[in-house]
Amino acid sequence: MTLCNKLESEGKLKASKYLEVDEQVAIFLYVLAHHVKNRVVKFQFHRSGETISKHFNNVLNAVIRLENGLFKKPEPILETSTDERWKWFKGCLGAIDGTHISVQVPEEDKPRYRNRKGEITTNVLAACTPDMQFIYVLPGWEGSAADGRILRSAMIRENGLQVPKGNYYLVDAGYTNGEGFLAPFRGQRYHLNTWLQGQRPEKPEEYFNMKHSAARNVIERCFGVLKKRWAILRSPSFYPIRTQNKIILACCLLHNFIRREMAYDPFDDDEFIDTNNDADDEDLGSHVDHITTVGTSNEWTNFRQNLATSMFNAWTSRHH
Repeated sequence: MTLCNKLESEGKLKASKYLEVDEQVAIFLYVLAHHVKNRVVKFQFHRSGETISKHFNNVLNAVIRLENGLFKKPEPILETSTDERWKWFKGCLGAIDGTHISVQVPEEDKPRYRNRKGEITTNVLAACTPDMQFIYVLPGWEGSAADGRILRSAMIRENGLQVPKGNYYLVDAGYTNGEGFLAPFRGQRYHLNTWLQGQRPEKPEEYFNMKHSAARNVIERCFGVLKKRWAILRSPSFYPIRTQNKIILACCLLHNFIRREMAYDPFDDDEFIDTNNDADDEDLGSHVDHITTVGTSNEWTNFRQNLATSMFNAWTSRHH
């Protein structure tokens, strides 16, 4: 009911002569959650295929109109944070990564959409908060595009990804470690599985990577919950690619809506999904200087090294 009210008041969704808003929304959610063909939905809801298709698209557009209200405004980790997973990363806004989602594209576009594993996918860039809500999502890039290239594109587009100076996101080793984007140390053990097997970090870089991995894992969990809930994201859908990109965005927005409205999300059982791969909103206003490029700098390299050393020293002094 809350979603229907929101879609009517803010998303401009209207009842039609034959279909109330709640039935339109039910049809839409049914398709996303079960990834069924039009003829199955037709049978299920006793409506014509044309009606199903028309209302699916109407609700899809209405959900996307809620974008500004449903994306979470990022809040930096505070100096006073006591959260075991995040407290070392003061000023951090969350985590960023890309995920591949299978799509159907015309034959001539397939080479561009073919990823390294040979699958036809779109590479979706997303940023999320420590509490698993999406801040920014950019669907639409071909599966062959590199994560770093998509991130650069996200930063220069209108209404793109904004990273105020002094803040940053955690990213994996596929991205450059540079101002605004804190990556792990390359050539050091990183993946959570290594640490879950009881190995202990032996030097600052390893300890940093362990802590970085545990916090950055939040974006993997976001993707995991997203794909668990919406079957339409688990195999290529029957829609044109533009619609498929809108569907991906809508699934992310509904994910945020559910995280906000439901005290307990049955799809999130807090498992680690390792795929190997309290500030005021005004503080992040438009008058803030934003980072506009991704690149390495000595200053940023030193920032990471110093952070690693202080984390490791604090840990060893507690354990010896």
